[in-house]
Amino acid sequence: MGIADITTKVIGDKRRWRQYKARTRALPENYRTAVEGIERYLMHFGPMDGDSAASVLEDLADIFERAASDGTPIRTIVGDDPVAFADALVSNYDTSGYVAREQQRLVDAIAVAAGESTTR
Repeated sequence: MGIADITTKVIGDKRRWRQYKARTRALPENYRTAVEGIERYLMHFGPMDGDSAASVLEDLADIFERAASDGTPIRTIVGDDPVAFADALVSNYDTSGYVAREQQRLVDAIAVAAGESTTR
């Protein structure tokens, strides 16, 4: 990978982040607060690589922009369990990060302990 490729990747990622943040800043306060809470959760528990994380956040902004324009209540968007909402959102993306690997190791370990065969 050449310096031009590295620069493009870094600038592209920063550009996506800035665009996402500008979109969320433009949301009404209560929607923005909800997005910031979900974003904070995803930063800690979202088992994704950088590109997938950017895609999740962009889609999160899409969801809340549409909801704000339609006047959809926040609870209608996230339901009674915001953690389940965030986890379901993340499940649609690449989960090749370390958390996903550890989750699979746990699943495999329990299967072995229970006497079940694993496909690995």
